Amino acid sequence: MTESARKLSVEDRLDIQELFAKYAWAIDLADAALAVECFAEDGFFDHLWQGRVQGHAAILKNLEELWYDRQHWWFGRQHIFNTFLMSPMATESGDEAARVKSWFQILQFNTEYRTNFVFGIGTRDDVCVKRDGVWRFLQLYVNAWTSVEAVPWRGRLDLPPSRPFRPSPPQPSSQSWAPSAPQPNPSGAPPELTRELSRVPPRAAE
Repeated sequence: MTESARKLSVEDRLDIQELFAKYAWAIDLADAALAVECFAEDGFFDHLWQGRVQGHAAILKNLEELWYDRQHWWFGRQHIFNTFLMSPMATESGDEAARVKSWFQILQFNTEYRTNFVFGIGTRDDVCVKRDGVWRFLQLYVNAWTSVEAVPWRGRLDLPPSRPFRPSPPQPSSQSWAPSAPQPNPSGAPPELTRELSRVPPRAAE
């Protein structure tokens, strides 16, 4: 794909933002038809530990894994996209396209605790393509901030690298067990979800 000297129209920018809105409604409410509609038929979906897949069938399979294999972990989320940077492009086949960089935040409602919390944040670096007058995702890339290395920092970095995740030691036997003091949890997320997030492998910064 190549950069283009032209500018995206206001209408194109609004249509692209609405594409992100449709995607959020689709993935957060398990709307399979709407989710598939957000992608070009040859589109790519690159999502954390699931890896990079191509095509509607493979994309839907990955989403269904989130909706149904890990429903307790996914249910109640709201993906928020903002701070858009859009650059016009052209695909190798001459399709009108745009590179779209954005921030994302994931809010979540926990059904057991009946509390709301921020599950995660990160950046997106996507390519949208316009075919038959409709914008869809051609490449969707999720960069969750799960480590120091995942943050696309451009300045001098003085922080130490993230320490690798190590599972908690086994609990002592019932004869020697004593309750431990509660640990602080500034995110407000329930403990089991905090542990789940910590297991997500870090992604390299863009």
